[in-house]
Amino acid sequence: MYNGSSLCRKTLVLVHETPQDAKGKVTTMKDEKIGVGLIGTGFARNAQAPAFKMCDGATLVAVCSGQHENAIKVASEFAIEHACASYEQLLALEDVSLVVISTPPYLHHPIALAALQAGKHVICEKPMAMNAAEAREMSALAATFPSQLSVVDHELRFNPTWRRMKELVDGGFLGDLHHIQMTIASGFRHSAQRPWNWWSQKSAGGGLLGALGSHAIDAVRWMFGEIEGVSSTVATMIPERKDAKTGEMKPNETDDYVSFMLRIVTPSGRIAHGTILLSALYASGGKNQVTAVGSNGTLVLDGDEMLLGALGYNHQFEDMSLADRALEISVIPNNIWARSFYHFARETVQALREERTEIAHAATFLDGLHCQDVLDAVMQSQAEQRWVKVNREG
Repeated sequence: MYNGSSLCRKTLVLVHETPQDAKGKVTTMKDEKIGVGLIGTGFARNAQAPAFKMCDGATLVAVCSGQHENAIKVASEFAIEHACASYEQLLALEDVSLVVISTPPYLHHPIALAALQAGKHVICEKPMAMNAAEAREMSALAATFPSQLSVVDHELRFNPTWRRMKELVDGGFLGDLHHIQMTIASGFRHSAQRPWNWWSQKSAGGGLLGALGSHAIDAVRWMFGEIEGVSSTVATMIPERKDAKTGEMKPNETDDYVSFMLRIVTPSGRIAHGTILLSALYASGGKNQVTAVGSNGTLVLDGDEMLLGALGYNHQFEDMSLADRALEISVIPNNIWARSFYHFARETVQALREERTEIAHAATFLDGLHCQDVLDAVMQSQAEQRWVKVNREG
């Protein structure tokens, strides 16, 4: 898909920067820009390109796509110098130091391995891979290149209000965690008229579990503890969709509804319980919500970015949300994914300019592997209709 032999097409470079408040130590790299290469033109165009465009200290150098014309279009739109016909061409560019892999999941594994071997820093979209075996190989290779950044794009870790919830949990606001409930619900796959594409293709890594279940699993691990076991239902409610090119109806091979129970081992060693509901089938309504219930308090992250907390028994909830300054940047799309990625991009660029390969709160490739372990367990639970213990080897 991302292969080709023609040379990169160049477009006019226009530099547009917005100064940001500098944090951290000053190093010899402070005057050098981080050259960014985007592999993919979906989420990369809608969130990642605008974010890096607004990062002081970064420059968009190259973009490639499975459809070369898409790369040319995005390059023109964002004044990116190189519109490449293949990821191999992009990786060969010396000016590219950070690669963002934003392709369908089946390409994450080969591209990430090639990027690491080419000496690039890597941000890989989630889910990290097609299965834990691929993720384990990616994580193992990344460990052999400690001077190269290798992280997974779980951008919600960088959303101000999600970060605030994490701080409250770590600070003991909940006391002993009893249980959590997480819902990610919308109607973006409700209509049977939505055309068939890679989202409906199992071999490409489509489906709701990988796309949004990976975010849910990562959020649980980041905030509350390791997931020890799962019991799941993974279902396809819209059986077929129309191929936009041929007009023929094709089987929908991937899930659009997922629910699972989970056992969580908290940092104190206690067992807590949880449920996760993922649905893309709402005809009306639907929103995201995280509720955490503990011995001392309750936290509710409602509608993505409103955080409510109540400390003690039968107390009133207080608004503990934090404002997101990314709302003030007009070129950043006004959705939680794009704004959260903007914060992630800024911290990534800052780290690389300071010659650091660790970013506080960022999901590492090892985190991506552990997330994939849970995803695999969810699929195994559905296939075998039983509780499945999560594999944590490697």
